[in-house]
Amino acid sequence: MRRIAVPALSAATLLLLTPLATSAAPAGPPGIPTAIEARSELGAITIAEEVHADTYDRKKFNHWAKVQGECDARETVLIRDGENVETDATCKAISGTWTSPYDGGVWTDPLDLDIDHMVPLKQAWVSGAWAWTPEKRKAFANSLDDSQLWAVTDNVNQSKGDKDPARWKPPLQSFSCEYARSWIDVKHDWGLSMEPAEKEALIEMLATC
Repeated sequence: MRRIAVPALSAATLLLLTPLATSAAPAGPPGIPTAIEARSELGAITIAEEVHADTYDRKKFNHWAKVQGECDARETVLIRDGENVETDATCKAISGTWTSPYDGGVWTDPLDLDIDHMVPLKQAWVSGAWAWTPEKRKAFANSLDDSQLWAVTDNVNQSKGDKDPARWKPPLQSFSCEYARSWIDVKHDWGLSMEPAEKEALIEMLATC
């Protein structure tokens, strides 16, 4: 076993990983806007019905790509979001402590966690990613410079699936505000559209801020 060294990634990712090298509090996903900023971003998002659902294929998003050496995006998020994370020689997390923001669950076995795409890959596809290049879809699926990736309880992530906020909300109601701000920011920054019911659900969640 060895304690993970800080990888020589982008400046933003390096900043996220640095606290773990000193066993400080987890950094968590970066770039979440304030409620005021999120409301402004929400107003700029195109409202449209979902399209191309029948052409979606998860393989069209090259997810969990290597980001530095042996460290892929999944393991990097586990390192970023955990406390006292230990890894093996392949950068795989083997111990640590993680708190799932979606439900408040606390875990010490990394196998109890999934890495959730805040905006699921299928949701991205039907709201605009169908027209992206493979390179852009890969960047979206492995994005570490925004709040797209979260370490969460595995069965909670599975219950979410590819649902938008009109059909699924995090069980921990106190997280509704942050969830909405993150969802809006990801869709805004990646130029994705949203459905009317999705927007209404997000407005309701922002009201909890």
